[in-house]
Amino acid sequence: MKWIVHGERIIYDSEWIRLALTDIEIPGGPRFDHHVVRMPTEASGTVVDDPDRGVLLLWRHRFATDTWGWEVPAGRVDPGETPLQAAARETLEETGWQAGPLRQIGRYFPQNGNSDGVFNLFLTESATYVGDPSDPSESERIEWVTWPTVRAEIAAGRIADGLSLTALLLVAFSKQG
Repeated sequence: MKWIVHGERIIYDSEWIRLALTDIEIPGGPRFDHHVVRMPTEASGTVVDDPDRGVLLLWRHRFATDTWGWEVPAGRVDPGETPLQAAARETLEETGWQAGPLRQIGRYFPQNGNSDGVFNLFLTESATYVGDPSDPSESERIEWVTWPTVRAEIAAGRIADGLSLTALLLVAFSKQG
């Protein structure tokens, strides 16, 4: 059954996020206000999986959850940019490594019950070192991590952000079969 949207009122708006109060009705059920997080742009992330080095990851702190963890290079898609272009740009900016040919491996809605955010996932199997990251504030360190270590870090809860976890699990799953 498709819920009916009667209208929407913006509560907060910025270039990064918009919070709306949506007047919805469940067919045959109640009509009520539901909070919705609107994302003005999509995001892209890249698994750089080099057969000789492993997976290129960033060790970083996230203030919203006050947690440390490994993440794949990722960020928002800028105006006029495709998700693929954003994946390549973010990889270079955050790691200093230029991604080889990129292939899209997924696209999903991370919280489709209350947000219209979209994550695009890409894979490359090569990268060329260009220099230091242009945005050194993105991470504490950047490392090539072997797949056995990636699996151990996932099990230990040190890869817990949704975009990174989803991308890495998709690649790991594809390697098994």
